[in-house]
Amino acid sequence: MASTALLLLLAMAILGGSVRCFASDTISADSAISGLRTIVSKGGSFEVGFFRPAGSSDRNYYVGIWYKKVVSQRQRTPVWVANRAAPVSDPASSKLAVAADGNLVLTNEAGKHVWSSNVSSSYSGDVVAVIMDSGSLVLRRHNNDGEVLWQSTDHPTDTWLPGVRLGMNKITGEVQRLASWKSSVDPAPGLFSLAIDPNGSSQYFLTWNGTENFWTSRLWNGEIFAGVPEMMSHAKYYFGFVSDANGSYFTYSQQDPTAISRVVLHVSGQVRLIMWLPSTSEWMVIWTEPHKLCDVYAVCGAFGVCTENNEPEPSCSCPAGFRPSSQGDWELGDHSRGCRRNHPLQCDDVGANSSMHDKAKDGDAFLLAPGISFSLAGISMQRNNPAPAQASSSKGCRLACLRSCNCTAYSYGSHCSLWFGDLLNLQRVDDTAGMDHLYLRVSAMDVPSLKGHKRMVIFVSIASVALILVLSVIVSVAVMRTLRKRQRSVAFTQAASEGGSLVAFKYSDMRSATRNFSEKLGGGGFGSVYKGTLLGSRAAIAVKKLEGCVSGVGEKQFRNEVRTIGVIQHVNLVRLRGFCSRGGERLLVYDYMPNGSLDRALFGAGAPALSWPARFRIAVGTARGLLYLHEGCRDCIIHCDIKPENILLDGNLVPKVADFGMAKLVGREFSRVLTTVRGTVGYLAPEWIAGVPVTAKADVYSYGMVLLEIVSGRRNARCWADTEQEGPSFSGYFPLVAARMVSGGEDLAGLLDERLRGDADAAELERMCRVACWCVQDDEARRPTMEQVVQALEGVVAVDVPPVPRSLQALVEGSAGSVLSVCASACFYGTSGSHQQNSSC
Repeated sequence: MASTALLLLLAMAILGGSVRCFASDTISADSAISGLRTIVSKGGSFEVGFFRPAGSSDRNYYVGIWYKKVVSQRQRTPVWVANRAAPVSDPASSKLAVAADGNLVLTNEAGKHVWSSNVSSSYSGDVVAVIMDSGSLVLRRHNNDGEVLWQSTDHPTDTWLPGVRLGMNKITGEVQRLASWKSSVDPAPGLFSLAIDPNGSSQYFLTWNGTENFWTSRLWNGEIFAGVPEMMSHAKYYFGFVSDANGSYFTYSQQDPTAISRVVLHVSGQVRLIMWLPSTSEWMVIWTEPHKLCDVYAVCGAFGVCTENNEPEPSCSCPAGFRPSSQGDWELGDHSRGCRRNHPLQCDDVGANSSMHDKAKDGDAFLLAPGISFSLAGISMQRNNPAPAQASSSKGCRLACLRSCNCTAYSYGSHCSLWFGDLLNLQRVDDTAGMDHLYLRVSAMDVPSLKGHKRMVIFVSIASVALILVLSVIVSVAVMRTLRKRQRSVAFTQAASEGGSLVAFKYSDMRSATRNFSEKLGGGGFGSVYKGTLLGSRAAIAVKKLEGCVSGVGEKQFRNEVRTIGVIQHVNLVRLRGFCSRGGERLLVYDYMPNGSLDRALFGAGAPALSWPARFRIAVGTARGLLYLHEGCRDCIIHCDIKPENILLDGNLVPKVADFGMAKLVGREFSRVLTTVRGTVGYLAPEWIAGVPVTAKADVYSYGMVLLEIVSGRRNARCWADTEQEGPSFSGYFPLVAARMVSGGEDLAGLLDERLRGDADAAELERMCRVACWCVQDDEARRPTMEQVVQALEGVVAVDVPPVPRSLQALVEGSAGSVLSVCASACFYGTSGSHQQNSSC
């Protein structure tokens, strides 16, 4: 039992700072929250600290409160955010502390106050902030449990917790309201809010943009709100409404005090009561208001069409002739900006006598929106109510709309109706019987029939001009030959430019660039690499010529590498300029790295020893590259083959992670992936061998092994005979030697590459060795993330002493035969993953 507790404390230390951070529930002037430090309520229910929203690609951090015991899909569930509209970019240099005036203040990396509790108090010097098991962060006098100066539950964000009051202070007029997040990754206040009627009635309103009340709970009848009858059917919850001279508020509690539930105002605008199910590690929705997502006001924005599909997220689409105003926002669940026309309108306020055909020919037209109408809930609050128009036919109704540039749609059935401005609350319906047809105004360029008419006019014009061009065909042929040569040069020049997209090179061009593949830089299991020069720009390139494409092995690596690294760029990732595919030939074109791969710099015969500053920069740069792969990309990318051979060095010894042929993309909705074993023996994490689904922590293990090789300047897998024993032993297996010395608190200078003659920064050496030993822990949960690795190497957070991994200990506890087998296997595969013997064996 004691050993289990010790292991838990060690794991918490590497993942979140020093152990004493987890024992404290208090923030004071002398004990601030910064970096990875958090505070936890005494009962372990809630935690306060810096966090980054799940799925966010921005470097925005927030101070928040989240459930300590609830981890949904390995992500935190925030219930309150302090600086929701003012994120910080560096939590390590930001801090949340009690200021001299007694306020709780958040200071960013520039020393600027970005959030404060804003309490007017005469107390100073004896004020602390404490996180309670109710989920409330309370500011109070030190050692005084009764006098509360400020508490977070009086200023809710999007979540309403059991026992918390939500209402209005009738004395001050202050109204407590929930405000939705702007998107799933942005906690800034969104368009939707929930609050009590400020006029004093006992009902709550859902409001859009602070102006449109689109749902009401209706009045409290003493037991439930009349508009929420489902409250009666849930005996597990107690509901209460209080109204007196001081204020009016609503609260709820649970029959089972151990249950975890919350009311949240979702990004979509729905109010949801949800409960945590420990058996499935998921949140279950108890009830929602409004019941249908499409009944939420403007849920899909202007001109957005909502479709009911019984999913937790709204199904929004754009009608014909329209597209999302911001595709990126839509992917994050933020549809507030709605849809915009594919092409702008060409309205010029034609007069009443103008011909509709003349108008539509070069200007605006209309497209039928089949099966689209206004939602029943939204039509009563539609800001742009239809205006009747005098028209005896659909054509006349169309012309009436064309007369005004502000008219955006019309419908004609029993009568003519015109709409003006942006249309909200559009919904796709199944039953269209008796429904008037809705026509949306678009540019004539988006109407297929009119586009065909324009094509015909253009075709006739081109045909006429072509008769004249025939006379100069002979001259044109010569010109085109010259242009083709120039285009080839332009393709190379574009590839050489910074930030250019991938270029599909011709095989003949690559053969010329590499002088018929004459200068070989190296090779491996999948092919050879040649040096070349881009025509036109004279930029040096490295061309990887893949082998085995006919059998499918090289083809798979080719497609994987183009798909993975072709869409990302980072200073510590090798840049893929382009590719070539011809018959069975597959080529990949990269920037040329003058200093080759890290294994040559560390282990190459006759190579000058890398200085300690260079080694440390390489270690940090490689970690940053892996951090970008794991957290900075749209999908998490697991490299799967981190080793010195796949870390390249440019002219300034800046490291570039390379060779993505074995990489695996993992969607953000998944935490791990099941795949076949891939990588290089000697750098493989234990979970690869166990055959279980892997996570990005597999790269962390490999990175830890590389760190040890950077420190020692020799292969980890090197084995030799112990002079005091008969036969080989693992007394010199470096990872085990290093782990024991680090764990035992010994002088780590003995681990250093002897070529450095002890010339290394002692603090950096200790950090690097400790981080490496944490990275190679057997249990992936005990390994740090790459973000924590970067912070630890840079000295932002302290690193505790790691235990010796059991798998390394098992090597020396096994039989002599098994030791020989492991040694031989590591030496045989340890360099490149191909069947080539390790020269260090």
